[in-house]
Amino acid sequence: MIEIERTGPLATVQDLGRPGHGGIGVGVSGAADRGSLKLANRLVGNDEAAAALEITFGGFQLRAHHAMTLAVTGASCPVVVDGRPEPVNAVLRVRAGQRVRLDAPEAGLRSYLAVRGGIAVEPVLGSRSTDLLSGLGPARLAEGTTLAIGHAHCRIPQVDVAPMPAEPAGDLELAVSLGPRADWFTDAAVEALLGEPFEVAPQSNRVGMRLNGPELTRARTDELPSEGMVVGSLQVPPSGRPTLFLADHPVTGGYPVIAVLPAAEVDRAAQARPGRKLRFRRVR
Repeated sequence: MIEIERTGPLATVQDLGRPGHGGIGVGVSGAADRGSLKLANRLVGNDEAAAALEITFGGFQLRAHHAMTLAVTGASCPVVVDGRPEPVNAVLRVRAGQRVRLDAPEAGLRSYLAVRGGIAVEPVLGSRSTDLLSGLGPARLAEGTTLAIGHAHCRIPQVDVAPMPAEPAGDLELAVSLGPRADWFTDAAVEALLGEPFEVAPQSNRVGMRLNGPELTRARTDELPSEGMVVGSLQVPPSGRPTLFLADHPVTGGYPVIAVLPAAEVDRAAQARPGRKLRFRRVR
């Protein structure tokens, strides 16, 4: 069992979400950066889909009630075990009673802490993820929350560390595919999307990343019937400033989607903190 002593701005339990329930209005949710969640689980010998902790911008601390093996991936942050600095993307051994602290990351936004055996909260519709939009899954973590740890079923891999590339300096470049409603926008709007920088707005969260930048003007002013939405959609509301849908996005929307990011690019986007400049590059 682990006990949460500090949560920072936001800490939740996440796995790979609950796909297949869009027909009843339930989104997938799950880790915002799914690649980092999978890596953390692999390092401690869990199934990639095991539940772990998603920690937004550090400020987090837990106390281990028994000896355990854990790993921290995603946003590169200082990790401290009872005052001793430890690396990210590495296998860490923690003794009973020790405290694990994650400070504000030097780069990126969301870190993932996996414990061998996985976080054993009660699943809802097959997932242990916290969906902040629908309210499904466990509540966001609070000081004093205790979490049970499951049983490990896989052998722990003979790997101590998984080197990861550093966050690139400068503007973050993200690949997009135009559509399905790119034809609802003027040529100038499409050129602006692919040619001008945007900035991550402070109002961003797990539902969507709001972007400041050039106004993307429409070529049509019709009302669009609500249609299904996928993670990575760049939906453009009447303000003309796009919103990038992240893990807890709604399953439908009534504003046109000018472009969509591939899954791997959504992981990279989810690590962009407010104020980060980004650019979109067309891939097809």
